[in-house]
Amino acid sequence: MSDASLAETIAQVPITFSDWRPRRHLEDPLHKDLSAVTRIGDCLFLACDETASVERLRRLDDGSFGDHQHFALDALVDLPAGVDGEMDIEGLCTDDSFLWIVGSHARKRSKPKRDENGRAEALQNMEAIEREPNRYFLGCIPLVEEAVGLFTPARSEGERQASWLKLGTRQSALERWLTADPHLAPFLSIPSKENGFDVEGLAVRGSRVWLGLRGPVLRGHAVVLDLELKQKAPDRLKAGRIDGERRYRKHLLDTRGLGVRDMRFEGDDLLLLVGPTMSLEGPAFVLRWRDAAHDDGSGVITPDRIETVAELPYQLHVDHPEGLELWPEAGEGALLIIYDAPAPERTDPDTFTVQADVICPRRAERGRS
Repeated sequence: MSDASLAETIAQVPITFSDWRPRRHLEDPLHKDLSAVTRIGDCLFLACDETASVERLRRLDDGSFGDHQHFALDALVDLPAGVDGEMDIEGLCTDDSFLWIVGSHARKRSKPKRDENGRAEALQNMEAIEREPNRYFLGCIPLVEEAVGLFTPARSEGERQASWLKLGTRQSALERWLTADPHLAPFLSIPSKENGFDVEGLAVRGSRVWLGLRGPVLRGHAVVLDLELKQKAPDRLKAGRIDGERRYRKHLLDTRGLGVRDMRFEGDDLLLLVGPTMSLEGPAFVLRWRDAAHDDGSGVITPDRIETVAELPYQLHVDHPEGLELWPEAGEGALLIIYDAPAPERTDPDTFTVQADVICPRRAERGRS
């Protein structure tokens, strides 16, 4: 995508966590392992992909975000593996005062442990492929406005109830629907780091829910699934049949081999944060899928409807873009970008603070013309 202009970082937003660690061991503190972000009012909700929780930070008078509050999700939804089971949350989105959450739906292969036991045991360790049932979560939680701009997740508020697609220790509802899919079924049992099935993007508008896949990438095309979900019971979402007998639409976009890392609607256009698949390193980009909200059938999106908005600055092994959110107070088209594995200059280990970037792709475009 050499035609993209490098995004201009016009500001940084400090995000400060409390010195809190979940019960299960984390290799890194929360601020170094962020995987998803969404904003509502004065609140940022963020997730770490190794926990079963969401973190709320409130906008402070100086424009930074702090006053960190931790919410364990097993108190709000029913998780097959409980709070100690990894959810691998990769997407957050707010819509109509609901917080939507999606796990990766991905399997993982054990890493080789290179120790005194030698190469043979390291090879044997890599035989194991795990399916963690909490990773297959897709659902929404009501947000209660306790004060102006301050929202708290709750299992229920009046007639609004937390609800989610059916989970199971062996198979989720989404997995079951995809087992007959000619494009995606072969990838369901493949680990995510090997071009297997891996959900990382989430966008919601009313009853429609879009899931962006980091993998598989099919002949250079990323996949976006599009569902229509309605509450069936206080704890259950139901997907209607919307594409023949299928319960989802399937859109393929030519991303030149990159996978979806996050998504957000801007008007009727869908902005996509795309980057390397599997464990690869490389630049990330923001794309615009024009008029995505009105696509009502499966198919390959024509290239003239996909615009490369901006290229994000790239550093090897650090600053992996994981989430984006609209940031209108910084100007038209401004976006907030959060990073996994943030560069040392982006963090303050003493205060558990990390700097998110505010970029202005349209300003970069004007500079190019």
